[in-house]
Amino acid sequence: MKRKKYLTLGSLFVMVSLFLSGCVQRTASGKPYGFVYEKLAVPTQHIMDALSNWLGGSGNSYGWAIILITFIVRLVLMPVMLSQLKKSTIQQEKLGSIRPQLNDIQKRQKEAKTPEERAQISQEMMALYKENNISMTGGIGCLPLLIQMPIFAALYAAIQYSELLSKSTFYGINLGQRSFTFVILTFLIYALQGWLSLQGVSEEQKKQMSSMMIVSPVMLAFMTYISPAGLGLYFFVGGIFACIQTLLINIMRPRIRANIEAELKAKPAKTVIAKESQPTVVKQPAKASAPKTKTHNRKRNAGKQRHKHK
Repeated sequence: MKRKKYLTLGSLFVMVSLFLSGCVQRTASGKPYGFVYEKLAVPTQHIMDALSNWLGGSGNSYGWAIILITFIVRLVLMPVMLSQLKKSTIQQEKLGSIRPQLNDIQKRQKEAKTPEERAQISQEMMALYKENNISMTGGIGCLPLLIQMPIFAALYAAIQYSELLSKSTFYGINLGQRSFTFVILTFLIYALQGWLSLQGVSEEQKKQMSSMMIVSPVMLAFMTYISPAGLGLYFFVGGIFACIQTLLINIMRPRIRANIEAELKAKPAKTVIAKESQPTVVKQPAKASAPKTKTHNRKRNAGKQRHKHK
């Protein structure tokens, strides 16, 4: 299950990186063009200019415009993100009910000596998850990040190819250049979000989730590192919203846990019994036909003897 989580996050990371680094072409004179630039970057530049003017047009106005855009985007996505976090929390609580069975299966999987045994035990694990309606990925949802990908690309291209945006500053930080300040702040805010997500869960679950607590901040810090500071500001403010959402889920967790406990009381977790291999039926060879011939000869001899007596 851990591998699937890492694979999901890794795939999304590669997709976002490709979205941010490419898709904008240039003419021989250096003028940008293409779908991302014309349909995403240019409208975003106009929105940023309008917001900057609305905010007073001061030196920090473009930074505040990015914060306002982040606020609007995250506010719109909050119901989806809360729903995903709630589903993930439900999966975590359900996972606790099958933990003894799961530990036994994982132990037998490590002790398996042949590929056939490992495949059979893997099927047993999948059946255990399926019978108890638990997701193998732990309820991780990709939709919020996928929805934000066009926004990442639009902000990246708008900042990179707009002369005003690329030269603007936010409290001394150049929004068009890489900022180690935002790299550190992004890492710290998502590390805090990971720590908050561990609150209120069992020690067993903390061990399972602790690796994700390190992977997510490192990946997002690296994305901030390869992006201009304007996009780093977007990631950092988004991390603040992520912390708020996690706090809301922590408040909801006792009620979610009570619901799961009531559900398990009415319908206990199902146990999957390992299927023993079917014994092979070996067919016995057919009896030789010699006894039949011998019996037939006896009958013939008996008939001859009766004939002589007559």
